[in-house]
Amino acid sequence: MNSSFLMSQAHALFSADGLAGLIFLIMVAVMLIGGLMACTSERLVRCVAGLVVCFVGVAGIYFYLNSPFVATMQMLIYVGAVSVTISFAIMLAAPEQSKKIGPSGPLSGPLGFLTAGLIFAGLAVLGCRAVWPVKAKINNGGMEAIGLQLLQDYSMVFELVSVVLLIAILGAIILARSGRNN
Repeated sequence: MNSSFLMSQAHALFSADGLAGLIFLIMVAVMLIGGLMACTSERLVRCVAGLVVCFVGVAGIYFYLNSPFVATMQMLIYVGAVSVTISFAIMLAAPEQSKKIGPSGPLSGPLGFLTAGLIFAGLAVLGCRAVWPVKAKINNGGMEAIGLQLLQDYSMVFELVSVVLLIAILGAIILARSGRNN
């Protein structure tokens, strides 16, 4: 390879677009690592921790896609409410040591990896061949703009978020009230 080519590639990495792409790839890696932790850990607490890491990566991708409100809601609802509710459910559930849930047959593991690989390959080909137009920044993400959009344009989304949070709170109350003995 040519040294000028390598220098231009290194210069492109340290440009604004190159660093934005690098941050995007870091968020994708955080999301994938969290997903792998959630799917492969044998302890439920570690699975929930992986789920939280995955949700944080998704929030980072939302923020990268110029949607700070959706990223904030991702952090509040999924990282905050849903993950805490799942943690309460794990803590209050009776431990079952005798039941080990695992693959049901010798082909279930390879078949799952094959299916995941095919889906990944299809999405990778689709992502590489698609035209991704660059959109202009809609707003600066300030609280006034977010508040106006929340109460004018996205009022139904705000109400649905309230319902999800209410269900998470009710679930935590029911789990805490019944306790481990029931």
